Formats: sequence, structure tokens, C-alpha cells
Amino acid sequence: MKTIIFDFGNVVGFVDHRRGLEKLRPFTTLTPEAMVASAYDGELEDRFECGHLTPQAFLEQAHQLWQLRCDIDFLAEAFADIFCPNSEVCELIPKLAPHHRILLGSNTNAIHSRRFTMQFADVLSHFDSLVLSHEIGARKPAAEFFRHCQVLAGAQASECVFVDDLVANIEGARAFGFHGIVYRPHTNLAESLRALGVMI
Repeated sequence: MKTIIFDFGNVVGFVDHRRGLEKLRPFTTLTPEAMVASAYDGELEDRFECGHLTPQAFLEQAHQLWQLRCDIDFLAEAFADIFCPNSEVCELIPKLAPHHRILLGSNTNAIHSRRFTMQFADVLSHFDSLVLSHEIGARKPAAEFFRHCQVLAGAQASECVFVDDLVANIEGARAFGFHGIVYRPHTNLAESLRALGVMI
């Protein structure tokens, strides 16, 4: 194996949308569950993560959709403050970097990627490239997303391993020709990588 490609959310860093939405709860009659259903599970999230909406346009739409009484700046901060490190993966990445090319492959938007690239600057310094859906206009599990990854991987698809927490994304990666690992915390990712020939 030449290249390992990591998803960000719930792999490199854990994501808790509810933490941000709880900060907004005093400013709306909607529950966090209703906010998730209206924005995260539909077209709005897809358009934002594909780069079809600017951050300002997204925030304005979310502000209206969620019937918020706070200002846009407060919404932006609450929306971004959802990440915490996954030490298991963050500690593994520096051990992989001397032997392999390391990429990030994430469905994300401009607000979230700006936050986590600063918050996780130390661990991301070991990555050779970041493939972010809002920058390339494609989201996993579309083949176009994995095609971007392969170009930056500098390897054949069969020489790449994709690590993601979502089964659908791993199925898409495998269909493209990558090896795939469905990540779950505390399931010994290092051993799963070694079994595919990854040096640690």
C-alpha cells in the first residue's frame, strides 16, 4: 500500500452537531432534532458541501430555516464548534507518515473545514493533501470524489486504502478500486491497516 486516505468526521475528529445546536436552542422554538432534519438531512447540506453555496448564503438560509433570534455571527460560531480529537487515529497518523502518502478525504463545507484545519493543525501537518468536497464540487460516495483522491494519491487505486466511518462511502471507495476499512472506535485500526500491508 502506498497511500492511506482518511475521512475526517468521526475518524480523525469526532463530530457532535448537537453541541452546536444546543447553543442555538435558546434562540428558536425548534428542537435540535428538528434543526438537523431541516438542514443536515436534505438539499441544503448537500449544496453547501458541494460548494454551491457561500458560507454567508448558507448561514442566512439556516438562520431563516431555524427561525433564529441570535445574530449571524453567533450562528456561525455555534455551527463550527462541533469537533474534538479522536486520539486513537490522531496518534496513529504520525506513525504512518514516514512510510506512506497520507490524504484527507472529507465531505465538508467551508465553515467546518476552516475550523478543523486550525483546530487540528498539528495532526494535519502530517497529511500530503486535503481533498475537501466543497473545494472539488463532489461528495462521497460519488466516483468523482475518489478520482480526485487518486490523482493526489500518486498511486494506483489498488495501492490505496480509504478509511471512513460510513459503509456507503467505503462501498463507493471499493467500487472505485480502493481498499476500504469501515472505521469504528476501539476496533484496532492499526491491525486492520497492517493486514492490508500498511507499514506502521
